[in-house]
Formats: sequence, structure tokens, C-alpha cells
Amino acid sequence: SSLVSVHLACQSLRLNECDMALAGGVNVMLDPATTIAFCQGQMLSPDGRCKTFDVKADGYVRSEGCGVVVLKRLSDAKQSGDKILAVIKGSAVNQDGASSGLTVPNGPSQQRVIKAALEQAKLRPEDINFVEAHGTGTSLGDPIEVGALKEVFEGRDEGNCLYLGSVKSSIGHLEAAAGIAGLIKMTLMLQHQKQVSNLHFETLNSNIELEGSHIHISTESQEWEVGDQYKRRGGVSSFGFSGTNAHVVLEEAPSLPERTE
Repeated sequence: SSLVSVHLACQSLRLNECDMALAGGVNVMLDPATTIAFCQGQMLSPDGRCKTFDVKADGYVRSEGCGVVVLKRLSDAKQSGDKILAVIKGSAVNQDGASSGLTVPNGPSQQRVIKAALEQAKLRPEDINFVEAHGTGTSLGDPIEVGALKEVFEGRDEGNCLYLGSVKSSIGHLEAAAGIAGLIKMTLMLQHQKQVSNLHFETLNSNIELEGSHIHISTESQEWEVGDQYKRRGGVSSFGFSGTNAHVVLEEAPSLPERTE
């Protein structure tokens, strides 16, 4: 829901319906009924560890948290002298439609929402260096998502690898606020020009095939290096329990001259 709110806020800014927007989400677990139901459905990790993309992935981890971002048109932010942390280049939202079940993601729909966000951003798949995946840490959902990413980002060369990560491996699944958590993580990585590691990852899920794709799981924190022809750019995915999918494309902030009083 929170990444959809970012998408709607960007639309409102582009249409000049507002000059500044606050977008975000919050998740607070006040009632045990949902957790009990998810436990009975065997959706949650028994050891409380989110093992995204790993062969031991055995369910997601519920968590609480909130996040909010301030959004303005880039031209207005520059004119106001605001500190710009990142630039949203494009975003898109779609729906799974009919699927095999409540807990079964729709790979083709995920492909379409990512392609739509890239098209709005006027960027090619090879322009993206990192994808903050939805990555819940389930044995079924992770392979479907990576399969969709491979279809969109295939054909890369060794000098332009794509790295995948999921903030859920660090802080758990904020559910309605999960998308904004991923967006804030991506913004921080762009700001500090570093890619951070995916926790609890040891052995790739046997249903995920990455050999020869030049797509890698981010297994260690490292400098975010890019070639001369590229800028640091990342995609953020968030796929809702109801089948709503959102993807946002971010770019590092432009270099601006320091203000003098």
C-alpha cells in the first residue's frame, strides 16, 4: 500500500494537483488474530528469520514500522535549495488478476509492472544496477519473482551486473509499509553510493537459476560502482497480498552547487 501511495503522490505532482506530497505507510500489530491465522496457514518462518532467495527460505517474518518521504517536483526542489536524496524517474501499478491462489504471485504481472515503470522513466533494463525485491523469503514466491526479474533484465553483460536484495532480510515484512521501507533503503544506498548485503543468505534456492545471467544476490556490502556511461539507478518492487503490484525506479540525486548565504 505504501509504494502505491508513492506512485499516486508522483501522479498528483505531475498533474500539478499539489506542490509537495507526503507518502508513506505504517504497520502496527495490535491484535494476535492475524498472526495466529498466518501461523495456521504455515506462512511464517518458524525461526523468525527472513531468508530471502535462500534454499532454507521457509516463510516470512511479520514486523512493525513506519516510513514517510517528502516528494516535490525536481525543478521546485532545486529552486528551493532543498537537500535532494534521490530522484523518482518512473513508477507503475497493476493487478495480478486471477492467479493460482492467495499466496501465489503472478510472474507475468510482475514483469509488466516493472516494464511499465521503466517505460515511464524512459530507461532501458540495462540502465538499472540494483533491484530492491519484494523478496518475502518464501520457497514459492522468491523463485517466481526472480524468474520475472530475469525475463525483464536478461541480456546483461559482465561489466554491467544487476544485484538483488531485500530489506525484509534485515527488518522483516512491514506488510502495508513494506514498500516504503524498500524505497528508503534504496534512497540510502544511492545517497551513500553503497550496496548493502542480504542477511541470512547462504545457498541459492534450488528453484532459482542465475548462472550466466549476470544477475547476483547482494551478499556483501560494497561500493556502488558504475561505468562512465551509467548513473546509479535502482528499482523497488512491492507486491500486495491482494494482488496489487507496484514498482518505482529511482536515480541518484543530481550534483548541485552548494548554496551560499
